[in-house]
Amino acid sequence: MDCCGGNAGAPVVTTPPPRRVLSLSTLYPNAANRRFGTFVARSLEALARHPEWSVTVINPIGVPPIAFGRYKALQAAAVDAVENGVAVHRPTFPLIPRLGGPINPRLIARAALPLARRLHAETPFDLVDAQFFYPDGPAAARIASALDLPLSIKARGADIHHWGARSSARWQMLVAGRQAAGMLAVCGPLADDMAAIGLPRDKITLHYTGLDRDRFRPLQHTGMRAQVAQELGSAIPAKAPLLVSVGALIPRKGQALTIEALSELPDDTVLLLIGKGEDEAALRSLAAERGVTERVHFVGLLDHDLLPLVLSAADAMVLPSASEGLANAWVEALACGTPLVITDTGGAREVVTGPDAGVIVERTPAAIASGVKALLAAPSPRSATAAMADRFSWETNGAALGEYYERLIGAR
Repeated sequence: MDCCGGNAGAPVVTTPPPRRVLSLSTLYPNAANRRFGTFVARSLEALARHPEWSVTVINPIGVPPIAFGRYKALQAAAVDAVENGVAVHRPTFPLIPRLGGPINPRLIARAALPLARRLHAETPFDLVDAQFFYPDGPAAARIASALDLPLSIKARGADIHHWGARSSARWQMLVAGRQAAGMLAVCGPLADDMAAIGLPRDKITLHYTGLDRDRFRPLQHTGMRAQVAQELGSAIPAKAPLLVSVGALIPRKGQALTIEALSELPDDTVLLLIGKGEDEAALRSLAAERGVTERVHFVGLLDHDLLPLVLSAADAMVLPSASEGLANAWVEALACGTPLVITDTGGAREVVTGPDAGVIVERTPAAIASGVKALLAAPSPRSATAAMADRFSWETNGAALGEYYERLIGAR
């Protein structure tokens, strides 16, 4: 018998080092914008929870030559940190607001490439990833080429619909797409739109969003409306129809159409607009013009812990967007038991798959009002609506992302 218990000569099992992903993302939370790109952070954090993966993020922050207003806060937020298991680096790049779109990929790559080279020399990466198709995709393509690594690019909606319609950006996207070993789309229709602008369809994989299921769930108690009113500092009747719209206040999201629809809904119907954006002044003017100022509440950005309470208190989430990918706000509302009134854009039909999920309507005030009336007249049980979001989770999202990355690395 071996003096050490008979284990001499037993094979030594070694654990391979984790695969290393370098993800470039201009969409990422920072100290100045804590809600900006949280869905990107949650996805990469879910991947990083798998021991076989290590994730490093480069989050370039654009700052004008003279930092003023909100850019001063962004400049101060350009701080490196380890956040929820992910190393995040935040170099700045020179930004020309509203005019720099065509050259942003080059400026981002110039700022990020020296950092990427240094990190790669310290511990080599296996893959370069871009979390938004423009400007991230072309910038990441330059980095992947310089490091001789496979490239992945994810499309989310506005990057394809907005930038893909601009020739100066589209040709850069097409070049990056041809270089990419693979691309991701958040829904089937977006993959079709990517192919329509010339991106290779056979490289595209669907990758649905995730959901924090502990946070987003139906919350029900007798004083919920009163609690929401207190938290928001708004007068919200306990029994009146309550609509909520979650999204940036920009024309594409269609909040103006929802305000106009109020005139065709019961007089006590209240609308909460959650978000900030360039359209706020015009929306306030429209509400005054339509005589519904007292019924429209501009809530601004909400803490992520308060959002489930507001969604759970609402009778419907209304978002008549002109274009979308697959909006996280849709899935979060459903998970809180709140049905949707949305337009037939992006992955709408992949989310509203039955009456418990809500209705898809034309993008007109009359159609929006009709959809809301239908839901108010025959509401589904909140548990049935919440079940429509059962297939979404960050755990599933992270696992799918890892499987996809592994295919790209293994095919090299």
